[in-house]
Amino acid sequence: MQRHTIEPRPGWQRTVEEQGLVYPLTRHPDGGLRPYWDESAYYAFTLDEVEALEETVEELHRMCLAAADHLVTAGRLADLGITDPRIAAAVTEAWRRRAELPSVYGRFDLRYDGTGPAKLLEYNADTPTSLVEAASPQWFWMEERFPGADQWNSLHERLVAAWRKQAPLLPPGSPLYFAHSTADELGEDLMTVAYLKETAEQAGLDTAFIPVEDIGFDRLSGRFVDHRLRFIRSCFKLYPWEWLTTDRFAGHVLDTLDNGGGTGSTMWIEPAWKMLLSNKALLAVLWELYPDHPNLLPAHLDGPRELAATTGYVAKPLLGREGAGVTIHEKGAAPVVRTDEPCCYQQLAPLPAFDGNHVVLGAWVVAEESAGLGIRESSGLITDEYARFVPHVIL
Repeated sequence: MQRHTIEPRPGWQRTVEEQGLVYPLTRHPDGGLRPYWDESAYYAFTLDEVEALEETVEELHRMCLAAADHLVTAGRLADLGITDPRIAAAVTEAWRRRAELPSVYGRFDLRYDGTGPAKLLEYNADTPTSLVEAASPQWFWMEERFPGADQWNSLHERLVAAWRKQAPLLPPGSPLYFAHSTADELGEDLMTVAYLKETAEQAGLDTAFIPVEDIGFDRLSGRFVDHRLRFIRSCFKLYPWEWLTTDRFAGHVLDTLDNGGGTGSTMWIEPAWKMLLSNKALLAVLWELYPDHPNLLPAHLDGPRELAATTGYVAKPLLGREGAGVTIHEKGAAPVVRTDEPCCYQQLAPLPAFDGNHVVLGAWVVAEESAGLGIRESSGLITDEYARFVPHVIL
């Protein structure tokens, strides 16, 4: 694994925008616009490295599914902060019927520098983004700059195949809706949903588009409907389950939830059991079930324990995104159990720095198989909303 600098292509911004990346720039706190898509550098991997990472990702996914099963069978959903009996029942039923529910994709965030085993930082299994740039502009960049090279990237083909395989699970006689929130001003959620909708259409599915804010509830029929009062029988939503089950429509969601039994109204994708995997508490449960596993970092739910004195630790809110609320505590600092919100306390494993850039690997899983890689760089140790996406090749 090596980082190389390279001259960006002339007109690169227009090129990636035409390929679906309508957010190539990021506005920083000082008001300046700087590249989010950053092709002034790239990472090169050997085939052996990529094949080893693929095996690691698929093993981690199997371990996460085993941890999810443990959480359900042992009755430990409260460890995830799921204490509402109705939500717990919905998650449990979804897990038990998971073979009947479509589930598409997820993204592992890994610490890796090419010299040792990759370490799991977190699993984004419900509403992962950075998909468009990993699947499309990155591939076309490689074909233009490194013809004849390869890339860890079968995302598009695997997404189309996943929709085609899972199509029989969808309720018949109704389009599959794709929903995002209009609160996203950047356009990332919109384009992620639009891209997934395109892959579903290529798989032969009938689709429709709707903003989450335009989804209505018809009290007479007791069903979710679109603006034309058509029933929404199935919907892919880039809208986290913790919002879906706590906003003002939460009661209707739980009342009409189709968990594969055919008795409800709306089948949501990703399914409710993804709440078991998109929660940072999973990191502590994994360490409990697989202690000293080479691809895991020690993690606890009740506090930093020995990590404060031995390695330092990172406190991660159970439902945080893009580094929000994450705090870093160096070795030797007094241990702190946060009281503002529930956290997972994970061993501090600083992101490796290449030319002063801190890098995290985003390894994709589609239909439970390894599917591709996206790389983000940040100036600090926390990968936040100001991170940059950098392409890669296999040489």
